[in-house]
Amino acid sequence: MSIRLGYAAEVTESSPLPGGPSDLHLRISYADDLRDTPDADTLEQWDVTILHHSRLHEARRCLASPGERATDDCPAYVVGDVAVGSMVFFRVHLDRGRNAYGAMAEESEDLDEIAQVLLDPATGYYTEEAGELLEYSGSALLVMDRVTIQEAWRGQGLGVILAAEAIYRLMPGCRAVACSPELSDLSANRLRDQSEWERVTAKIAKGWERIGFRLYRDNVYLLSPTSLVLEEEQAKLRREFAALGAAWAVQSHK
Repeated sequence: MSIRLGYAAEVTESSPLPGGPSDLHLRISYADDLRDTPDADTLEQWDVTILHHSRLHEARRCLASPGERATDDCPAYVVGDVAVGSMVFFRVHLDRGRNAYGAMAEESEDLDEIAQVLLDPATGYYTEEAGELLEYSGSALLVMDRVTIQEAWRGQGLGVILAAEAIYRLMPGCRAVACSPELSDLSANRLRDQSEWERVTAKIAKGWERIGFRLYRDNVYLLSPTSLVLEEEQAKLRREFAALGAAWAVQSHK
């Protein structure tokens, strides 16, 4: 099985963030290559870049001598966006293009595993069992495929906060949001221990459960866009995000 959802914001212990959370923002994009194919009509890949508005030092523009530290008013300092993480979502249209089950199976092993749990191979629609659990709010399926955050930004719950914002913007027209939470960051030796792996994976799943994801079957979690949990938790997460920004501002001025 390939590893999904490189979400590791809760894996490491909390540590000071490298910048103000209030300067984080999302860039959500969909690249349409205008392919006139059934697959293109069925599967849409949406890429989300997590950006931080930062003050950067461009060495090539620096007037300081080699080995000399640049001053705060050095003209080489510019303000720009720096990528500190990313997310990948798929909007799967079950009512246009080709059979969605087949399209997901051919796209990746990860999507195939979710399709096997949720969709009928013959029709490409939700199985009868899955359909009974989901209130109608559209026909599409939104899959949260990957969430990654640079190590320096982990430990403060930002993964859940930012993913909830992305889901909120991408889920209109969808009947379900699905994910299969697992790790992709295996850099820590402790994660090679089975018990530690299971503990961390369970902690990750708990983060997604907070915004309304519920285990359906075979490590596939479902979130109904009509659930009040996401709306209620999103309000709390936004307050937590604002509090993180305020706390960082106070700490940085000490």
